[in-house]
Amino acid sequence: MTNAPQARLLIVGPQGSGKGTQGVRIAEALGIPAISTGDVFRGAVAAGTELGVKVKTIIEAGDLVPDELTSAVVRERLSQEDAAGGFLLDGYPRNLGQVGDLDAFLGGRGESLDAVIELTVPRDESISRLALRAKEQGRTDDTEEVIANRLAIYERETAPILDVYRERGIVDEIDGVGSLDEITARIVEALRARGLERSAAA
Repeated sequence: MTNAPQARLLIVGPQGSGKGTQGVRIAEALGIPAISTGDVFRGAVAAGTELGVKVKTIIEAGDLVPDELTSAVVRERLSQEDAAGGFLLDGYPRNLGQVGDLDAFLGGRGESLDAVIELTVPRDESISRLALRAKEQGRTDDTEEVIANRLAIYERETAPILDVYRERGIVDEIDGVGSLDEITARIVEALRARGLERSAAA
């Protein structure tokens, strides 16, 4: 066992901000699982759980997974043993309804989020990164117009979430421009200032 404080984190950022990569790096540094909704859905489907079967049916129909089901799947994942000592969420909560669901679940366990990492990246930078990624992966559907629309949805849906967490004083705004190591170092420093770091004994 370690005396490191439990860290319950959320990482937020627009498409192209590198939040998936940074989330995994930070989670590894703290010894907690990185939990992205995409991975959780795939895991539930692969495990064939009751929730997984429902998710599979919805996804195969090309529909979005509703908030209620998304929250249920995330609760199922957060109830697993490896998340007992903390976790890093990526992609959930996405809207105010999901914030309420997460608050209720964590509150029932006498817990709450410790910090929200907001990766800020200028819109032009996000668009150029995503356009480059689309080109490298040969994705013709990722046009500048499509990317701009995705960013607009992010800005519209995520801003209210960040406002809620800012009022609680747990948002750390991190400059998402620079090398991977530079950005990771900024996040680690912000978390350290909150007393959230892995102990040497971990």
